Amino acid sequence: MRIFVGLDIPDAIRTRISTYLESARELAPAARWVRPESLHVTLKFIGEVPESKVLEIKEILRQVKIQPFEIEFKNVGFFPTPKAARVFWIGIHASDALPLLASSIDEKTTKIGIPKEEKSYKPHLTLARAVSGRGTGKCFQLLQQRPDADESLRFGTMAAQEFFLYKSELMRGGARYTKLQRFSLA
Repeated sequence: MRIFVGLDIPDAIRTRISTYLESARELAPAARWVRPESLHVTLKFIGEVPESKVLEIKEILRQVKIQPFEIEFKNVGFFPTPKAARVFWIGIHASDALPLLASSIDEKTTKIGIPKEEKSYKPHLTLARAVSGRGTGKCFQLLQQRPDADESLRFGTMAAQEFFLYKSELMRGGARYTKLQRFSLA
């Protein structure tokens, strides 16, 4: 079973992002766009594990405790750089509580044999990925020229009070995510 840990996004923010995606999508038609219903904030990607391990993961995640905090979704950008853009994203702005939550989840799951994250935590919402191949770097060129690409776009603020263990099923047309378990922050 392929799983990860993440935060869900309120419907009001998801709707604002969806409206923005409708206008942005036409500027990068060759990109692989994320479906709005599958948007989430990843805290820890675990990957493939046997179903017998899921129960152990749920138990360890119950031990993660942190005070609720605010997250603001604003601005857009490109990874790794605008010139070599492979991913188009929305920025996630929060206090130190967000990376602390991700770090706590990483530390707890490491204790039960889940590999530790090697990269530093960079919270973002992936909106689209460039399709591999020739001309990949130009996939988002028109989108980067959009007048609001450099402005401070604001999609909303949410109170993070819970996180979820998700199951990820790779399907034609994108992944489908199912919540397996809810965990309260405090």
